[in-house]
Amino acid sequence: MKKNLILILFTLLIIGAKASEYRTLQYRHLEDSLCKGWHTCYNSSQTTFVHLPDGFSINVCLAMKEQGYFADEIFKSSHSLRSGEMVFPGLRSDDGSYTSLRFRYKGRELLIESAADGNAELILITPVQLSPDKTYKDNFIVLQPGFLYGNNGTISKDGSLIRAKSADYSYIVGATSKPISADYINSTSINLSLSLEDTLGIYVGEKRTLQEIKDKIHSSKERLENEHHRKYGDMTESFIPMQTILAWNTIYDAKNKRMISPVTRCWNYSWGGYILFDWDTYFASYMFSLYNKGLAFSNAIAITKAITPDGFIPNFESSGLNESSWDRSQPPVGSEIILRIYKHYPEKWFLEEVYDELLTWNRWWISNRMINGYLAWGSYGKNNGKEYSAGLQGAKFESGLDNSPMYDSIPMNKDTHTMELADVGLNSMYVMDCNALAEIATILGKKQDVRELKERAKEFSKKVQELWDEKSGMFLNRRTDNGSFSHRISPTNFYPMLAGICSQKQAERMIKDYYFNPEYFHGEYVMPSISRNDPGFGDNNYWRGRIWAPMNFLVYLGMQKYDVKDAREDLIARSKALLMKSWKENGGIFENYNSQTGVGNDVYNADNFYHWGALLTFIEFMEKGYIK
Repeated sequence: MKKNLILILFTLLIIGAKASEYRTLQYRHLEDSLCKGWHTCYNSSQTTFVHLPDGFSINVCLAMKEQGYFADEIFKSSHSLRSGEMVFPGLRSDDGSYTSLRFRYKGRELLIESAADGNAELILITPVQLSPDKTYKDNFIVLQPGFLYGNNGTISKDGSLIRAKSADYSYIVGATSKPISADYINSTSINLSLSLEDTLGIYVGEKRTLQEIKDKIHSSKERLENEHHRKYGDMTESFIPMQTILAWNTIYDAKNKRMISPVTRCWNYSWGGYILFDWDTYFASYMFSLYNKGLAFSNAIAITKAITPDGFIPNFESSGLNESSWDRSQPPVGSEIILRIYKHYPEKWFLEEVYDELLTWNRWWISNRMINGYLAWGSYGKNNGKEYSAGLQGAKFESGLDNSPMYDSIPMNKDTHTMELADVGLNSMYVMDCNALAEIATILGKKQDVRELKERAKEFSKKVQELWDEKSGMFLNRRTDNGSFSHRISPTNFYPMLAGICSQKQAERMIKDYYFNPEYFHGEYVMPSISRNDPGFGDNNYWRGRIWAPMNFLVYLGMQKYDVKDAREDLIARSKALLMKSWKENGGIFENYNSQTGVGNDVYNADNFYHWGALLTFIEFMEKGYIK
């Protein structure tokens, strides 16, 4: 009787739900399992330790008396880096059972580690002596307790302890050293101030000694390291950067009671909440699928459910702006990624949860982005009634290649709201989308949809073949207003390989004449976002000449379908070398990289902890069979 009542209530919920809301009980159970226990999931500080679901938190802050300095928002790529702060996120489990990071400022460094022990949380703060002239006298840790995400509870100070209580939990917060008076500290809340002259232990739960805290921290770290080596062996070096950046960029979305993994906390912070980008989030979900089913499912579902009333997955969804990019979409990679995740974790409910949105999105392209029989990038020029990125720039944003030289001087068609350009990359990715969605429809027994999608894939495959230029030995973008080919070449010109559209002979020619040709793409680091001989390459600005991991990733997916083993191995080795260079030097994984020097921090617009950069090592796991 109880089970029947639950089913009835759930059915009523679904009937009243919008198309973009969840359909399955499994999804809610998934999020409930992810959103519990201790985490570093509060976006504004990676040193805030939060207990879910009630939101009780301890924010670990740093104060320096002699400089009047107080840091209460600490995270990689934070705006406070302008003041000289540096954050180096370290080993971290996905479930928060062990975390570590280093925080450096004015010649002083702290190693901050944590370990969960049931409902207890243990924190160890170790001052690191970088130079003999820097002491930690008059340097303090300030513990600020609170209830986040609008949760209620009571907090009081009882001598050297903090006591807190929510509806379901009670907490005692203490430390292994006696709190001190630090009245000058810029903290208006109840807090504990603790000297940093020695290693410091903090406990939430029953009292622990410093040694007990050290022992638990050590055993948790050792267990995590052993687990990584057991699963990945010699590949552990490639795994840790990817897992680390995904874990540290995972945050709690309280409004929707879910765990999500935006590209970087810096973007969330500047947008006043979280921001999920379309293809970025699909790529993150695929990387998660290597080792974490829950976060793979959660992120793939989250971005798919962001579908707009017009029927497309938006370029972005922002909680801070409380809106999406209703003027434009982004590259159609969702169905392919979701199918690949399903093949690793064949749970049918996952496909049922997202299928209708994916089909709606697939149909949206041909209803809104067609010109002369091809698909073209476009933009409505309005976002929720407001003028927004109108015209060509909006269409460039939809491509995901915001300032690519491929789109210089391409006019917009005001009637179709598209560029006057049949884009090789878009049309090829669309065929890939049709093929993947047809396979999903087959699994779900939707025979009519299968026929529709296969016919559409066949139709657009023929159109892509029309973009082959035998003289050039490459698929070329074509102007739809005058019929001329564009000879500005980027990695997107290889994308017909993604959908198996080109022949083996065509694939071999493209690889030989373009990929391995140093005048176009080859070099110590690959692949630049526009060919090296293009006039825009030297700009070294965003998509004008820099290397972007998603391009390497998509070209690799295409290479998988052809007998081009030498090219695959070369791309994997050079991609890995590029990522490991910055990871070993400064713990950075960049949004994009200099194609000649391999550095990421030479320009202002290359975020230094951007999770899709980890695709550069993810392809190695694909090649070695760890993931389909």
